[in-house]
Amino acid sequence: MNIKKFVVGDMGNNNYLLTDNGEAVLIDCTGVIPELESFLKENNAELKYIFVTHGHFDHISGIKKLQEKYDLKVYLHESDKELVEGTNDFMTMVGLPHIDIPEIDIYLKGGEKLKVGNMVFDVIPLAGHTQGGVGYKTDNMLFAGDTIFMNSIGRTDLPGGDYETLVKSIEEKIFTLDENTIIYSGHGADTSVGYEKKYNVIVNN
Repeated sequence: MNIKKFVVGDMGNNNYLLTDNGEAVLIDCTGVIPELESFLKENNAELKYIFVTHGHFDHISGIKKLQEKYDLKVYLHESDKELVEGTNDFMTMVGLPHIDIPEIDIYLKGGEKLKVGNMVFDVIPLAGHTQGGVGYKTDNMLFAGDTIFMNSIGRTDLPGGDYETLVKSIEEKIFTLDENTIIYSGHGADTSVGYEKKYNVIVNN
């Protein structure tokens, strides 16, 4: 298994590409990733899936172009369906350019196991930043989107956000994982469950 982090866009989004046994999955897609094709070739892998951690525009803006280029399936939690579909209404409201809305192939409920190559991902519901936020966990790695960051947590002042729900998700779904679990967030540096349990002052307030 190989993992590559691409930092994309004005908001410094982390997009993660994992390859294994000839298959690849991209976790979130902010925009065009120039190095994507060369990394796939280096690892002799075909992009088969995009796993979306949540439906905010900066995590889905690049998906449509990849759908036009690759034969792939896009996964999103069902509770963020309306959020994605209403993206351009939000963009108009905040004065940002419209995006190409991606087609979602499979809506998740949480609790599924998704296989990519020899990797198996557990879909962990992480509501709070959005209603349909999820984490994708494989081995000792959790791709948590904007649920939690090093020493901080995701914002809850956007549509679908709820502070108490977010903190509960972190305490019950993330802090119960093995402390050596690496947290790959949607922005910023990697962290770990053990570190955040000890030093995340927002959750531990």
